[in-house]
Amino acid sequence: MEMVQNIVLTVLVFFVIVSIHEWGHFYFAKRAGILVREFAIGFGPKLFSVKKGETRYTLRLIPAGGFVRMAGEDPEIVEVQPGQTIAVRVHDDKVTRIYLDRLDERSNVIRSEVESIDLEHALTVVLQVDGEPERLSIHPQALMVSKGRETQIAPHNRQFGSKTVAQRALAIFAGPLMNFVLAFVLFAVYIQLTGIATGNPDKVFIGEILEGRPAAQANLQVGDEIKTINGVQIGGDYEKMIAMIGESADKEMTWTVLRDGKTVELTITPALDPEAKAGKVGISPKFDVPTRTPGVGETITYAAKAMKNMTVLIFDSFKMLITGQFKLDDLGGPVRTAEITSQIASRGIEQLTSWTALLSLYLGIFNLLPIPALDGSRLIFLGLEAVRGRPIDPNRESMVHFIGFAMLMLLMLAVTYNDVMRLVKG
Repeated sequence: MEMVQNIVLTVLVFFVIVSIHEWGHFYFAKRAGILVREFAIGFGPKLFSVKKGETRYTLRLIPAGGFVRMAGEDPEIVEVQPGQTIAVRVHDDKVTRIYLDRLDERSNVIRSEVESIDLEHALTVVLQVDGEPERLSIHPQALMVSKGRETQIAPHNRQFGSKTVAQRALAIFAGPLMNFVLAFVLFAVYIQLTGIATGNPDKVFIGEILEGRPAAQANLQVGDEIKTINGVQIGGDYEKMIAMIGESADKEMTWTVLRDGKTVELTITPALDPEAKAGKVGISPKFDVPTRTPGVGETITYAAKAMKNMTVLIFDSFKMLITGQFKLDDLGGPVRTAEITSQIASRGIEQLTSWTALLSLYLGIFNLLPIPALDGSRLIFLGLEAVRGRPIDPNRESMVHFIGFAMLMLLMLAVTYNDVMRLVKG
């Protein structure tokens, strides 16, 4: 049951941080009057799809992000050429549907050859009806129907490129911005859940035990209070305990713990950690620290400090990656992140809240990096447009983003392969 709960919480964490990011893009795009064709969570084949208003909401197979597809960002719809035969349905003197195929099956329509058509500016179509040209107005929300699919037309004023640089930049920046807002709120919730320490810890409890490690083999249990190690009182001094364990690699130790009100004596032999060159038993602590509920000002201050400290930590990790201090095997993708999230979920809602805040902050910062296909790169192109006074060639920009996206997908495949192999090898 706990495993199912952890899986549900892990999925929920990913869903929340990705959804809030895409909602930022979606909300400010709608406010600017841009037609949003799709709001998607995930990539690849559709698992679930529903259309509400002008937007189709989809859940896709690969849980590696999401996207908001705005009109004008990609090739819009199949073009209608002069001389082509189409069928149109008219309501209140305006064309509401344009059919491109299966014309003989359409009822209550006008079937004729196109003389001219403008779906972006004039919103008109001229048809040859009984040898005479007939001009019809097209509804700005008319649907183009082809191969069983309905696609709403996008007049120029509903397209992404028609908006000012400021409006487009805000629609793009709003995604990371929402991640920052979510991170701040979650850090604030975390301090409310845990409280502010009013003194030093006077007890150390076992918070987590790693399977297959000396602590698990010695029957140490989560919730045990560590009283003494080799006759030395531990109290709340976790650092002292770590030092004693580190100096006792491959040496038998006697632990006294308090479990359900009863004293239990255990024998544990720390294993040597080759990297740390110290003994370890495979536990994480949980402290008994006296706390109080923070006020509003303290909560805001803590959340701001947490944002600052975690931001510095994230940029330090980027720096290590650039300078080669990280190897590919050290990187983790969605699988590794999900694994860690599941482990943290088992520690309680407080730790999961803090971890979700960190993930949201990381997603916001990562998306602002000047990497093609990410929001940061798109903002750079908008900045160049503002300086030049005219946009970069859309075809060139699309090619840059496509190459960047392909490279990111290759990197993700590589780290995901490493994650899976790590799990297989245990």
